[in-house]
Order: sequence, then structure tokens, then C-alpha cells
Amino acid sequence: MIQISAEQVKKLHKEIIGNTGGSYGIRDEGLLEAALAGALQTFGGIDLYPTTTAKIARIAYGIIRNHPFVDGNQRTGVHVMMVLLKLNNINAAFTNDEVVKIGLEVANGEMNDSRLNDIIIAKRIG
Repeated sequence: MIQISAEQVKKLHKEIIGNTGGSYGIRDEGLLEAALAGALQTFGGIDLYPTTTAKIARIAYGIIRNHPFVDGNQRTGVHVMMVLLKLNNINAAFTNDEVVKIGLEVANGEMNDSRLNDIIIAKRIG
């Protein structure tokens, strides 16, 4: 899987805040690192998130739920999801409304990373 670094996520966050408004800043660097590393967890040498889409879903979920940024965690989490899908040559067709809904439902605790993975798989094209 092609990954994204914390520094790259922070740059994306800054760009998102610049384009859509809000407060820029990292609230907790450790929470951002945890969101990115969480997708790579193993147990007994077996990946807890065995597929690329499961890893991407876990990263997006972690950014949104961990709230590592002062503002824009939902926007950043779903944007990182879309970037990672593209970087990993996974074509998925999401409408703007669907992306917003994902961000809101994850933030409100109505969607977990497993459900997000199911949605990504359902939206795959090609």
C-alpha cells in the first residue's frame, strides 16, 4: 500500500483550511501518528486490516475520530481517504454528499471503520 506521512497530512489539512475556512493547527501530533499507524497494526503477525481498502478506511476513521487537528478533522479525514484511494489506484465514485455523510457519520459514531471499508468497496469502479 502506498502510504501518506503525517507531514503530508498536515499539508493537506493546511490546504483544506485555506480553501474552506476554519482554524489551522495540530491539536495533538500523537493522535495524528496513531491514526496513520493504526492501519498497520498486527496481531500474531497477521494484519488487523488486511486489505488496502481496510487500511485506508482505518486511516480516515482514525483522523476523523481522533481529532488531531484544531478544526477540519472530518474534511481532512475524508480528503486523505480520497487521496489514498487515488494513490493506490483504487477508483471509487463518491458524490460530494456521500463524502460529507461519511465524515458526519464517522464523527458522530454512527459509522465504524469496517462499515466505511464496506462503503469504499461498494463504490469501487473498474
